[in-house]
Amino acid sequence: MEQLTSSLAPPRSSQKSNVTTSNQQNSGSVTKRLGNELMTLMMSSSPGISAFPKSDGNLFEWVGTIEGAPETVYAGLAFRISISFPPNYPYVAPAIKFESPCYHPNVDINSGAICLDILQDKWSAVYSVQTILLSLQSLLGEPNNASPLNVDAAGLWDRPDDFKTQVMKHYRGIKDES
Repeated sequence: MEQLTSSLAPPRSSQKSNVTTSNQQNSGSVTKRLGNELMTLMMSSSPGISAFPKSDGNLFEWVGTIEGAPETVYAGLAFRISISFPPNYPYVAPAIKFESPCYHPNVDINSGAICLDILQDKWSAVYSVQTILLSLQSLLGEPNNASPLNVDAAGLWDRPDDFKTQVMKHYRGIKDES
């Protein structure tokens, strides 16, 4: 009986092997998704947005650019952002922040943190890098003053000339950051 019982028990090392295999499959599917999103973004004709991996060997760390939409206070300005994808993307939102100083009601001028519902409690796996970038571009021209990270900017938003003065006071062009 002892021989029969021990032959039915799986070897202890197989559990670790299954976890490793599962993590590799998960990482592979995330890598595949990010590769597809990169191709879609490169082929898109969405003006004023771009993003790509920081290095060839790492699809989980990207750098992006968002240009202010025409007829907004940010028209003609470009901002650099960083995008860090978690290993369980797209089920968890990427971490995104402005690397360029951005004077905006929903952006922390010091840390670059962004207050945007789709990056927090309204995240969905159907969102892509392209939809995130378009949402951020839209946010530049249409802030949510009900949920400001920068209270001073929210207070100035209704005074376009004063607001633009503050935007330009903090703005550094992308070429100036290199």
